[in-house]
Amino acid sequence: MGANTKHGDLYGLLIEFESPSLLMAAVEKVRDEGFKKWDVHTPFPVHGMDDAMGIRGTNLPFLVLGGGLTGLGLATLMQWWMNAVDYKFVISGKPLFGLPAAVPVMFELTVLFSAFAAFFGMWILNGLPKLYHPLFTNRRFRRATQDRFYIVVEAADPRFKLEETRNFLASLGGSAVEEVNESAED
Repeated sequence: MGANTKHGDLYGLLIEFESPSLLMAAVEKVRDEGFKKWDVHTPFPVHGMDDAMGIRGTNLPFLVLGGGLTGLGLATLMQWWMNAVDYKFVISGKPLFGLPAAVPVMFELTVLFSAFAAFFGMWILNGLPKLYHPLFTNRRFRRATQDRFYIVVEAADPRFKLEETRNFLASLGGSAVEEVNESAED
């Protein structure tokens, strides 16, 4: 998907910053430029980064709601089927299906299915598991967990043009702009 270069498939361009304030100013410019496939890497959380990047909310709460409603419906249907249809057990004229007796199982399956939806939904929405990432082979990027801040614009972005994007990133005031290749071989 990346642009083909003499070094192999290009993943994108990496720019390094030395402070969070420089990074925040650059992030807003990258967002305003219209890039869609880009990310920011910092050694600690930077307040306001989500807003500066223009990140919208996630769909995970809807998946969790769907999982919970599925669990609730399944628990209700299961207990009704077992008690009122499949194996009728008449005792002293009590109803075949009583809601108060079904509430604990309904609650437990609602929580269970919600938890499954949250866990697996988070993995799917984040594209996990991802055992390899091209940035892991970049020497400069190793400082992302220590004291440097990075923006990566992917070559798969529709607005990505190698020289134009390189010049744009260089104008943001970072200390270095580097190509990041898909493979570890440089």
